[in-house]
Amino acid sequence: MSTENLPQSPQQPPRKARVAVVFGGRSSEHGISVVTAGAVLSAIDRTKYDVLPIGITQDGRWALTADEPERMAITERRTPNVAELAESSEGGVVLPVDPGNREVVYSEPGSVPKALGEVDVVFPVLHGPYGEDGTLQGLLELSGVPYVGSGVLASAVGQDKEYMKRVFTSFGLAVGPYVVIRPREWEQDESGARKKIVDFAGEHGWPLFVKPARAGSSIGITKVDDLAGLDDAIAEAQRHDPKILVEAALRGREIECGVLDFEDGPRASVPSEIPSPETHAYYDFEAKYIDSTPGIVPAPLTPQETAEVQKLAVDAFEAASCEGLVRADFFLTDQGFVINEINTMPGMTPISMYPQMWQASGVGYPELVDRLIQAALRRSTGLR
Repeated sequence: MSTENLPQSPQQPPRKARVAVVFGGRSSEHGISVVTAGAVLSAIDRTKYDVLPIGITQDGRWALTADEPERMAITERRTPNVAELAESSEGGVVLPVDPGNREVVYSEPGSVPKALGEVDVVFPVLHGPYGEDGTLQGLLELSGVPYVGSGVLASAVGQDKEYMKRVFTSFGLAVGPYVVIRPREWEQDESGARKKIVDFAGEHGWPLFVKPARAGSSIGITKVDDLAGLDDAIAEAQRHDPKILVEAALRGREIECGVLDFEDGPRASVPSEIPSPETHAYYDFEAKYIDSTPGIVPAPLTPQETAEVQKLAVDAFEAASCEGLVRADFFLTDQGFVINEINTMPGMTPISMYPQMWQASGVGYPELVDRLIQAALRRSTGLR
């Protein structure tokens, strides 16, 4: 029987890919993560993607939040937080742990759980521990949900400054002098651990930078000019991480470079330069985010220097087995480029250097966000 003259059912338009933007988190970088999420939510093409904003509160609750990027900005020198954006003070969002099921569920005490639909990809804009360090990436691997950015190993390496430097050294990248104080060293022999730092200063000179080993956004870092300031600096770093890293001051220009996954592999952006802030001892949290010290894009480098730092940024990306995106930070010293660190989920606020460098490279913010999502959708979870 011919079906030519029978009425045809209207074709359903293809479903848009659903992006869960996960932000906030338990680390001291919670507020900057919220600001980054606001920028990402504003940039996502809503004709192409459905969006589900999920905030993680500072005590670890996964909350359904309003899709209101305008509320996710720094106001009156204060960063926003997820608790202010959550639709409920008790409700929680649960991701599936069954790789065959991508249904996200929302529940509140005393209410029937509500299905929020399937998620095709997660855009985790968390910074610091419990999000950027491989923990969330491991959960998403178990769930079988693709996600933006590096996998478990690269995320963990990118978070731990000690092992990051060890990996870079093993691949022939130059790093500056440093010493690590682990929690057990400090607990068992505090005076011996302190002497280890003092001896390091005797070899490399003051000032030193005392840092949490697994934190970012320049939080918990102190520039120490002499022995008198050492104990306070150690205490401040240990407020954020029991493991601390002490670095010798490198004298040189601060140069940053972005790396982004394209269809044919990672490419580097034009580099930027971070000038010494006039009102801060170094490029600290307030200089970055509160006072918005402007970087110079592109950095005033020779063509040879630009090509070299771009190559080194991609080399660092590959050395740590990164995916998606990275911001690589260097010092240009008299002996050449020295890599300081990478960020596997760099700040992507409107004033952050990573999107500014790509803007100057011809990739605007909406295209940048789209490329990151598309790169994640191209990848499978699991071993790759």
